[in-house]
Amino acid sequence: MTNRTDAAVLLIGDELLAGRTRDSNLAHIAVALGEIGIPVREARIVADSEAEIVEALDALRGRYAFVFTTGGIGPTHDDITADCVAKAFGVRLVEHPEALARLEAHYGPERFNAARRRMARVPEGAELIDNPVSVAPGFRVGNVFVMAGIPVVMQAMLESVKGSLPGGPAIATHVVLAAGPEGDLAAPLGAIQARYPELAIGSYPSLSGGRIVTRLVARGADASAVAAARDEIAAMVDRLGFTLPG
Repeated sequence: MTNRTDAAVLLIGDELLAGRTRDSNLAHIAVALGEIGIPVREARIVADSEAEIVEALDALRGRYAFVFTTGGIGPTHDDITADCVAKAFGVRLVEHPEALARLEAHYGPERFNAARRRMARVPEGAELIDNPVSVAPGFRVGNVFVMAGIPVVMQAMLESVKGSLPGGPAIATHVVLAAGPEGDLAAPLGAIQARYPELAIGSYPSLSGGRIVTRLVARGADASAVAAARDEIAAMVDRLGFTLPG
């Protein structure tokens, strides 16, 4: 693990790669972590494949301070994330007594079957992540946080761990809209970026009402620098005659 305070997100699931499920977890995680000063630097989507999940975990957990995974911790045969995390860390997969107790109490003896019991399995030494929505917990091993794929459950899990993360200054973001194409903005925007190397400054064009509108975004941990860059970008847009009316 590096000495940086940053994160990667690993999205797990065949349904994501097939396009049957549209991911919303990455955006939520990136915004939530940015609020506590932990920028997301990389995201990957992998299939429900042991080899691919283990390979991605091994690469990401050594490169970033934190890794957040979503998906693959349910009761069915293709929910293999817990197995893969255990293999990546070289530990046994065991039943966590507290997870087992929570699941038994939630489902009751009539509904607590072998499939649901699978959700009590975690890598040996893991810490549970609370799930106030549907009880079945996530878990943390080292710098890896393993969470559900269902967005409302993932969001609740992330909220339960945010307070324990050693973040930094919140990531500040300012947006300036320009009624012009990237090609006309590229050179002056690049000059502004050169004056603020510590910031991430980008341009994102779209079509709105039949005209091109480009979002010019400045992001960084230094709020005053972000505000200053925003002012320069706004002045540049005005100078070029690309200020949006009204």
